[in-house]
Amino acid sequence: MFELPKLPFSYEELEPFIDTHTNALHYHKHTQTYLNNLNNLLLKNNYQGHYSLTELLFHLEEFKEDKENILFNLGGVINHNLYFQCIKGKDLNLTNNFKEKFINEFKNFDNFWEELTNKALTLKGSGYIFLVINQKQKLELINLPNQETPLLHGYIPLLCIDLWEHAYYLNYENDKAKYLANIKNIINLNYANNTFNNYQKYKDFH
Repeated sequence: MFELPKLPFSYEELEPFIDTHTNALHYHKHTQTYLNNLNNLLLKNNYQGHYSLTELLFHLEEFKEDKENILFNLGGVINHNLYFQCIKGKDLNLTNNFKEKFINEFKNFDNFWEELTNKALTLKGSGYIFLVINQKQKLELINLPNQETPLLHGYIPLLCIDLWEHAYYLNYENDKAKYLANIKNIINLNYANNTFNNYQKYKDFH
């Protein structure tokens, strides 16, 4: 059955922007709970392990009455896995097509972060903000509620910031704007860069 991937950073590595206790709770409690729920639902439905997490998104009709619960917990796993890849350390070493796309769309990192912050603060309730490749092959920032994933909307996610309160409440209480201002210091934009360039190679090859 599915397991949590190893974190790309130690808990204390993101101090003081995200504290060690929040990282541990986020990974071992919140994300693990989504994974446990997903695995239990799949076992209940005699799942044989023949799909990856992403592939499973597109085969939910096979699970009948548990489809919605599987989708919610599956989204929780996929979104958290992406989030943890995106916060291991600030890196602005942009290359190739991603650099060109990023500059064309956002001009520079500070403009990008201002637009991301403004967009994220419009999200009502819980959810995420994503940097995605949209259907026109352009970069776009989108909000999605709860545990929805961009993959089911035809987008390729490159970057993800968790906007559920459990991601920041111990540090910032209900001050989402302060959380966003601080997570800027540890965002791993290089992950988006590499994902975009790998996607581009795959698309061009096919």
